[in-house]
Amino acid sequence: MLQIKETVFVKSTMDWRDAPDPVLPEMAFVGRSNVGKSSLINCLIARKNLARVSKQPGKTRSINYFRIDEAFYLVDLPGYGFARASRGEKETWRKAIEGYLLNSPQLKMLFVLVDGRVGAKESDIMLVEWLRHNNIPHQIVATKIDKVKSSQMARQQKDIQNALGLGEDNRLIAFSAITQAGRGALTGLMGRILSGG
Repeated sequence: MLQIKETVFVKSTMDWRDAPDPVLPEMAFVGRSNVGKSSLINCLIARKNLARVSKQPGKTRSINYFRIDEAFYLVDLPGYGFARASRGEKETWRKAIEGYLLNSPQLKMLFVLVDGRVGAKESDIMLVEWLRHNNIPHQIVATKIDKVKSSQMARQQKDIQNALGLGEDNRLIAFSAITQAGRGALTGLMGRILSGG
C-alpha cells in the first residue's frame, strides 16, 4: 500500500505544457462538480485543507499539481457539470482537461469520481466513453458511499457499473472521505501502478 508522507502544492495552470519540474509520474482526479473530489484528495493525503473543499460546486478552476513524497504528482483537474460559471469558462475548463488527458506523457491513471448517492449521470457516461475511445487508462471511484444505505449499497454500485459499461475485470472502488472506506484500495492501486505492478 502506498504510504504518503509529504505533500507539497506546486502550481496551478490551464495548460498541460506548463507542467512542473522535475518530471514525475502523474495520477489525476476528475469528476462532476460537487462529487467530493477535494474531500477525497484531502483524505488520501491525510491533510484537512490542502485541496479546497466547498459546498459551492466548481471551486477547482485550474489544473492543480501536488508533489507527493518527491515520487509523483497528484493532479486535481477542474470539475465538470453544474458549477456556476459562464459557458465560455466551462469551455475553457473542457479544453484544459482534454488537452491534459490527451497529451500529458506522464499520466499513469485517471481516477473518475462518480457520486455514489445519485449514480452515473450523462456527463459521467460521456466522459468514460471518450476515455475509452482515446485509450486513456482510468479507474471509476464511487464517492460519498457513507450516505448510501447499506441495504442499497450493492444495488447502487451495480447500477453505476452497468451505466458505465464496466465489466467484472474493471470494478469500481467505493469510497468515503468520512469513514475512509476505500482509501486502502485506492492507495493500494496507486502503489501498484507506480511500482509497475
